Amino acid sequence: MSSQETSPAASAINDDLSVAAFMALLAEKRFEDIGFGEIARRAGISLAELRTKYTSKMAMLAAHMRELDRAVLAGIDAGMAEEEPRERLFDVLMRRLDLHAPHKQAVRSLRRSMMANPGLALALNGLALRSMQWMLTAADIPASGPKGMVRAQGLAMLYASVLRTWVDDDDPGQARTLAALDRAMASGARWAGFLNDLCRIPEAACRLGRRRRARRRDEREERGEETAAA
Repeated sequence: MSSQETSPAASAINDDLSVAAFMALLAEKRFEDIGFGEIARRAGISLAELRTKYTSKMAMLAAHMRELDRAVLAGIDAGMAEEEPRERLFDVLMRRLDLHAPHKQAVRSLRRSMMANPGLALALNGLALRSMQWMLTAADIPASGPKGMVRAQGLAMLYASVLRTWVDDDDPGQARTLAALDRAMASGARWAGFLNDLCRIPEAACRLGRRRRARRRDEREERGEETAAA
């Protein structure tokens, strides 16, 4: 195997016992109904050990998303490097969905809870934003700075819209999901164009401000010369 190839095992999600137990329970019941005691029992560990490792259920979700990010990054296809940014990102997001497939029921459950709980939705958006910065980076698309943050937020919203289709797509070929992602990517491309235009506005404003300041400075210097001559 070459250094650029990745074995299936290297791309698998390897949640620890606590997180795996939590995700299994999430597939069975609502987020708000899961208790720490049943997580510990399902994981086969003590409450003390669970408390040492995780402070909350959101911390377990964050750990799961970090592991999902890692698995996507471990499976980057070097052969996509010469493709257009949209194609690279499409490949990254489909790989993420494929890796998430074993947890589809948990994702469905979490989405239901999120729809009824704005606080949970806000917290999940924070986790998604961080993950989408990594997904953009995996596709070799800049994700830093203010523009990168806006791009990541847009991608988080795009991915969430695709998840609505994905959770109910039982076709092995994922035709509906592929179509939804393609539509979302097309919409995202239009948004990216708008974002580029929007980001040019402050740059133009700065240039205009510099020209105005220079003109006022020249005017003051001219008035000073006229006063001195008088």
